[in-house]
Amino acid sequence: MANLSIRSRQEEQMDAPDLDPAIYERVLHDLARVNRWTFTAWPTIAFLNRAVGSARHFRLLDVGFGDGDVLRAVARWAKRRGIEAELIGVDLNEKSLAAARHATPTDLAIDYRAGDYLDQPEAFDFIISSQVTHHMTDAQLMTFLHHMEVHARRGWLICDLHRHGFAHWGFPILARLLRVHRIVREDGQLSIARAFRADDWAALLPQAGIRLDQVRIVRRFAFRLCVERVRG
Repeated sequence: MANLSIRSRQEEQMDAPDLDPAIYERVLHDLARVNRWTFTAWPTIAFLNRAVGSARHFRLLDVGFGDGDVLRAVARWAKRRGIEAELIGVDLNEKSLAAARHATPTDLAIDYRAGDYLDQPEAFDFIISSQVTHHMTDAQLMTFLHHMEVHARRGWLICDLHRHGFAHWGFPILARLLRVHRIVREDGQLSIARAFRADDWAALLPQAGIRLDQVRIVRRFAFRLCVERVRG
């Protein structure tokens, strides 16, 4: 087993800019299947249940939406509760647009965009990301934390993998059972090795000017580690 005492910095295959678009879309859809089996959207819904409160409207930005599965879960959650949710997803990889749009029913009004979260013109109540921060460099992560703290009016959420030995050992088994693409099998285990532990976040957040008493660092099922910031 890999040494998980420190974060891996090895690059993931799905981040390669020359990856064939058809393979990239297959990888994203297979990742979304894994996400359904590992309840990836649950931490975001738990956060919104806490953060939205009695409000009947909010605007949310999902950074690095991938297949769009988390935004679809949020859209359905909001619709069930009669909440008007303006949902926008932005992803640096243009190939994500087709994958997310193909997987999203027409009755879910989600605005998927290709580009940089820093360039989005709207003001947002919430900024979220799911399994994205482990792809970032240290400098990119600092910029992201600072941006969310300054620009998310009502709160922000980072939900990422938990660098845990059991998850690292067990993921290849789950991936083979689900018959996902080879890149998903290999990158998935590497993603866990690139991910965070609570003490990592406790060291990183103050570097971005965020006090630890302003956030919650929460473990969520299954093997997710979240940083939650709710204002007011």
